[in-house]
Amino acid sequence: MFDAVDWYAVFVPRMPLLEIVVRGTVVYLALFVLIRVVLQRQAGALSVTDLLVIVLLADAAQNAMSGSYRSLPDGILLVSVIVFWSYALDWLGYRFPRVGRFVHPPPLELVRDGRMLRRNMRLELITPEELLSQLREQGVADLAAVKCARLEGDGHVSVIHRDGEPHARRETKTT
Repeated sequence: MFDAVDWYAVFVPRMPLLEIVVRGTVVYLALFVLIRVVLQRQAGALSVTDLLVIVLLADAAQNAMSGSYRSLPDGILLVSVIVFWSYALDWLGYRFPRVGRFVHPPPLELVRDGRMLRRNMRLELITPEELLSQLREQGVADLAAVKCARLEGDGHVSVIHRDGEPHARRETKTT
């Protein structure tokens, strides 16, 4: 049973370790920039870095377990590189405000005093129909009732009513 295992292939890296670090770094940073710049409003409930880490970790771990890398150190190193960059970007964003504005984008105002800010909507490619749909999901039937609506960094639209109270999401009960 244990005779069939190629222990050398399991524990000795076949790919140069620096190549794994470079590949992991380039892929992580390229995907981060792509998601941050192009797909901000598509991220949903997870932050961009959370989503990216989950996807890349799952793929890296799957490749390491299936033998695509031929050795455990290859897969473990790649997972470590991905976790490092996730932590490093969060740390840099915390320590340096300029980096923080890129890593954790500020909210973008979409509605002010009941009026759509079409220029800002155009920046994120949000149509009036999409915005109204987002507002309806939060129980807002009339745009005039909105003091402010913002596209948050995680892709959600937050709404503040004219009365100054943030609108709580209504839950529907099923019986």
